[in-house]
Amino acid sequence: MDVLVIPGSLRSGSYNVRLASLAVKELALSGATVTRLSLADYPLPIYDGDLEAEKGVPEPARRLARHFLAHDAILIVSPEYNAGVSALVKNTIDWVSRVGMEPFRAAVFGLAAASPGGFGGLRGLISLRQSLELELGALVVPEQMLVPRAGAAFDADGAFVDPKMADRLRSMLRALLARAAAQKRI
Repeated sequence: MDVLVIPGSLRSGSYNVRLASLAVKELALSGATVTRLSLADYPLPIYDGDLEAEKGVPEPARRLARHFLAHDAILIVSPEYNAGVSALVKNTIDWVSRVGMEPFRAAVFGLAAASPGGFGGLRGLISLRQSLELELGALVVPEQMLVPRAGAAFDADGAFVDPKMADRLRSMLRALLARAAAQKRI
C-alpha cells in the first residue's frame, strides 16, 4: 500500500506534526510505502473564484492532486481551530478540489487530530469529514485517531506516554490499510 501522510499544521512543535510522525513510523513498520509531505512546500493563496478565473488552478494544487492520485490511502492529521478544521487544511482541500473530484475518489482517507483540549480535535475532524465525504465523494474510514490533552500525551522523544494511545493509532491505521486494500481489489 502506498500511503500519503499530510500534517495539517505548519507550527513549530505542533502536536499534529508529532502525531503524523508516529503514524509514518507505524505505517512503515506495517510494510506500507509512506510519503509524508509538508503543506509548506505547496504554498497556495486563499481560495478565490475570481483569482482562479484569472490565473487558473495554482501549480502547487495540481502537484498535490497528483500526490492524491498516486496513493492508495491518505491520512490527514489536522488540528482543530475554533471547533473546526484549520484554515490551512480547508484551503488546501478547496484548491485541490478545483483540479477535479477524482483526487478525492481515488484513495481512501483516514483522519487524525491532536489537541490540548479534552475533545482531541474531534470537532475539527467532524467538519473535515463532512467536506471530504458529503461534498467531494471521498471514502473516509469511520475509525479516527483523537489525542486529547496532547500537551501531556507525548514524551520527550515524540512517542506516546500511554501505550494504549499507540495501540489506538495502530488499530486506526490497520483499518485504513485494510479498507484501502479492499478498494484496490474492486
